[in-house]
Order: sequence, then structure tokens, then C-alpha cells
Amino acid sequence: MALTRRYRVVATGGTFDLLHKGHKALLKRSFDVGDHVIIGITSDVLARRMGKNHARKYFDRETELRTYLTREFQGRSYEVTELQDFFGPTVTRSDVEAIVVSEETLERVEEARQHRQEQGNPDLCAVLVKYVLAEDGKPISTRRITSGEIDKEGKLRTT
Repeated sequence: MALTRRYRVVATGGTFDLLHKGHKALLKRSFDVGDHVIIGITSDVLARRMGKNHARKYFDRETELRTYLTREFQGRSYEVTELQDFFGPTVTRSDVEAIVVSEETLERVEEARQHRQEQGNPDLCAVLVKYVLAEDGKPISTRRITSGEIDKEGKLRTT
């Protein structure tokens, strides 16, 4: 079994609307590779700009996420921050060594690296988390959950 590299500080982010199995995989991987995890939650303004019409209010999303983190990662070092843009502390903090991303957000890593370089920060490693698939083999997503197609664990809903 290959050893997984550990980083002092990693960052990850998302809207975290209806915390589901895919989000949990992203968070688990972040804590697997990072000693300290910075978790960015998309602000309400950014969620609207991104066209995320079903996003619950930031306060509700943050509360649900913090409850989960307290239960699952007790004693681990982390911080939660509100994202006003796609990158937040990932580009502004020089101590961030890696970003943990899903296949959906992988394309933004190069842009984050460029922003870091412009600010004189060291390069950034990318840690990819593959999509978590529902029973039907398609990725779990908030859109599919809110439409009633699947539940938060990826189980198909019967109509």
C-alpha cells in the first residue's frame, strides 16, 4: 500500500448545500492528507453568482457542516471560512500546501496556482477526490438529491 503524503495545511471548499456522501468523501480525504484543514464554504452571494439556486442560507450550511465536523473529526485541527470568491485562503495564505478538490473543481487548480504565483506564494499541490457514485453509477449531487432522484447516500428513490 502506497503511503499518502501528509501536508501541514490543506484547503478544500464547496457550497455544502445538503451535506451528502460526496462532500463527506472530500472532507475525509482532506483530513487524511492534512494536519490542519481550511474548509471554505461558498457565501450566499457567490452561490447565487454560480447559479446555485437551491443553496440554503450560509448560516444553515455552516451549522450543518460544523456539526458534522465536530462529530467526525473531533480533536483534529481545522477552520471554517466563508468564501467570497472561488479560492479564498487557498491563494492568499502562503502556508497552504495543497488543495483537495473533486473532479468537478479540478479545472480551477491551475487558476489558483497562477493567483498564488502572482502573490508570491509557493506552488500548490492538488489532491483529487473522485466522484462518489450513486447506485445508478452517476455522481451524487445536491441537484439530484433536491430533485428527489436520490438520497444523500446515493440510494435511488422510488416514486
